[in-house]
Amino acid sequence: MAKKRIVIKLSGKIFGMDNDSKLLKDYATFFVKISKICQPIIIAGGGKIARHYITHARSSGADESTLDELGIEVSRLNARLLIYALKSKAYPHPPTTLTEVRHAVDSGLIVIAGGLHPGQSTNGTAALIAEKVGASEFLNATDVDGIYDSDPNKNPKAKKFRRIELKNLRHLLVQEDSVAGGYDLMDIVALKVIERSKIKTHVIKSDLPTLEKAIKGQAVGTEIILP
Repeated sequence: MAKKRIVIKLSGKIFGMDNDSKLLKDYATFFVKISKICQPIIIAGGGKIARHYITHARSSGADESTLDELGIEVSRLNARLLIYALKSKAYPHPPTTLTEVRHAVDSGLIVIAGGLHPGQSTNGTAALIAEKVGASEFLNATDVDGIYDSDPNKNPKAKKFRRIELKNLRHLLVQEDSVAGGYDLMDIVALKVIERSKIKTHVIKSDLPTLEKAIKGQAVGTEIILP
């Protein structure tokens, strides 16, 4: 019987220059362990490194689609770092289209991708991949531990949702910034995809104990309630 497939959007923070190589190896060890019970399909975020390049390119006059392409390149480099840490347990290169993703997943190996198309955040990309491969769940592992009614980094009184209806989350996102390199938890593309394909989705903290709890079905982060 085929293993269930779980798509994990992984915060670009773990690939940052502030972290040593041990953290990435710890994630690789974890993904090998959970691959015994499910097939992880991981989408690497660009993180601070992508934002660094985007900021400099924007100041030089690069247009937004070019900046998107720059962010995609960085996310694919991050994906390669995790592939190298996983060695033979991983599909050997980041897929660059949805068709390639499906082919890679059919190999049965752990698959790590970066961004795919300009104009899509890696959240939107992860949702599309979850739809394409028939994933049983989408875990959006971010720098914060769930969805709040306002940015908890700026508002210490922000309220965290244990569960939030998709329509209410969509309302929260209306005022979000959509420029390349912008910080977001989810985006409108991702919401449309998980809604139309009824993909079980949680927004969680990007750390190993939380990821393990989420994969085991324990209540962590914020669950998005579909209509």
